[in-house]
Amino acid sequence: MKKIAITMGDPGGVGPEIIVKALYCAEIREFCTPMVIGDRVVMEEAISLLKLPVKLRIISSPKETTSGLGSIELIDMGIVKKIEKCKQTAENGKACISYIKKAVELALNKEVDGIVTAPISKEALKMAGMKWPGHTEMLAELTGTRDYAMMLVGGPLKVILATIHTSLRSVPDLITKENVLKTIRLAKLACDMMGINNPKIAVAGLNPHAGESGIFGDEEIKEIIPAVEDAKKHGIPVTGPFPPDTIFYKAYKGEIDIIVCMYHDQGLIPLKMIAFEEGVNVTVGLPFVRTSPDHGTAYDIAWKGIANPSSMLEAIKMAARLRNVGRKYPSFLKRG
Repeated sequence: MKKIAITMGDPGGVGPEIIVKALYCAEIREFCTPMVIGDRVVMEEAISLLKLPVKLRIISSPKETTSGLGSIELIDMGIVKKIEKCKQTAENGKACISYIKKAVELALNKEVDGIVTAPISKEALKMAGMKWPGHTEMLAELTGTRDYAMMLVGGPLKVILATIHTSLRSVPDLITKENVLKTIRLAKLACDMMGINNPKIAVAGLNPHAGESGIFGDEEIKEIIPAVEDAKKHGIPVTGPFPPDTIFYKAYKGEIDIIVCMYHDQGLIPLKMIAFEEGVNVTVGLPFVRTSPDHGTAYDIAWKGIANPSSMLEAIKMAARLRNVGRKYPSFLKRG
């Protein structure tokens, strides 16, 4: 049974309560042996809030985990003394970072088989003096990962992003042949992680109608098409670029396994439209499996006991199902 470490996320957000709700579900134990990395005072209050018949069991390492029902096993970081609820604070930001660093340490030491990260606040990270705009960039730096991408999975859709947390104004300059080729390669790696043999990988265009032969923009001609052709020459089963307004329908109907998207909202809007409560975020390219619920801290509903744990449940299940293929890239794309 795989051991999965779950970081508690922002103490003031919905992370603690969706973790408690998810781990109260007996079916999770059929997928993995979970443990939480966080703070005792926060998890105890979340259990009290939800009035569920579960006990908190403090452990010092993953070796002490059991598969017993009725308990949540916690590696207590001992950072939070008083919970600042429903708002961003520097203290909560610092706590989040400590949970993530501990999880990365355990994963790199192969003490756990994967990690699931509960939501954090980008503003709280900034208040804590951190430069990372989110989990993905933080995990990449902590693991020395140069090539990585964010993949989102929800319902029949799987999307992987060529650019992530950046302004729309800056996106066209980031759509280079190298960057698109890297993302296509990571899309193939993602399919390997999911056990998809002979995958159908499609690339979305940046511009309306995928540029319409240069009428609406030339990024497709100059950067995207050359990347697709280069990937094909080296055996990656990829097609495109396709008009963004049609490609998601084809994927929804099962004709495509994964879409390489040019920017954040291009991929996330259709995915969240059909799977808002069940979407899962996967970081592709790390030396270990990492998943996360595809939603934020939800301060507006946090600590009311009403947060939906569906996305957390799916994230834990996916972390247990994914193959840890690490950085096994095609040899022609390896960097020196």
